[in-house]
Amino acid sequence: MELKKIVSISGRPGLFKIISQGKSNVIVESLVEKKRFPAFATEKISAVEDISILTLDEDVKLSEVFSIMSTRLKGAESIDHKSHETELRNTFATIVPNYDTDRVYLSDIKKVFQWYNLLLKEGILGTDDTATPDKEGEKSQQGSKQANKTKGDRLKKVQTVTRNESRSAKPAMSKRVPMVKTGSSRGK
Repeated sequence: MELKKIVSISGRPGLFKIISQGKSNVIVESLVEKKRFPAFATEKISAVEDISILTLDEDVKLSEVFSIMSTRLKGAESIDHKSHETELRNTFATIVPNYDTDRVYLSDIKKVFQWYNLLLKEGILGTDDTATPDKEGEKSQQGSKQANKTKGDRLKKVQTVTRNESRSAKPAMSKRVPMVKTGSSRGK
């Protein structure tokens, strides 16, 4: 689950992926519309991995809630975020049983389900494949690793030669001498 570059922008629907960062803004791409635009420092930007759900005991990270949802739903989509309020609250209570009902609003629950479905649709939330490969697969992987080592050694030699040549080809920087200011020669 890679949520490091996924953010939420206050006042804008959906989630956004950080593309690059400037001096006073961040270039983001909407996961829904696939459009890029700058998000300025005046907008409230929250990283999804930093968002937590308030519970009666300890706060639960949103990434943990997404992983619980993924295991319970077995990688399938959750209920629609436009479902009835009681259905949303009951489903959320099965995922996070001790959430604080006073401080977690219905809009927060809707966002959790909407964001989960969006991230799942985009392939950002994936099921972890922890199955071990069979022995034949391991043997073929070992053979390909040894073949890659010899290719890698050749590439390293070529890269070091080209790096050394490029370093010697650069001209030396000359020292800058401060300019001496003289008086104006006007009127003479």
